[in-house]
Amino acid sequence: MYGSIFRMKVKSGHEKSVIAVWKEWDTSRQSQVSGVVATFLLKPDKGTGEKVGVAVFEDKASYEANADDRAQDKWYRELRENLEADPAWEDGEYVAGAVS
Repeated sequence: MYGSIFRMKVKSGHEKSVIAVWKEWDTSRQSQVSGVVATFLLKPDKGTGEKVGVAVFEDKASYEANADDRAQDKWYRELRENLEADPAWEDGEYVAGAVS
């Protein structure tokens, strides 16, 4: 499996918008994206205003195909409007773990 973990600094007052945009991906885009395994949005207990996103794909090719999709770019730009800066991305191969 392949994917990304990324930290996002949410603009003040935009938390609900970030959650809504994320849920939109889950309900509208996910069924159209080949190779997606799971997505998660974490609200850290620290309360720093950050969110942590997780994207899991079957393989790197599926991940890259989604990244190159115009619909994904449109979704990302909507998400980005609610962030103070670009996310801090960490892409790589998942070597252990399971979704039940």
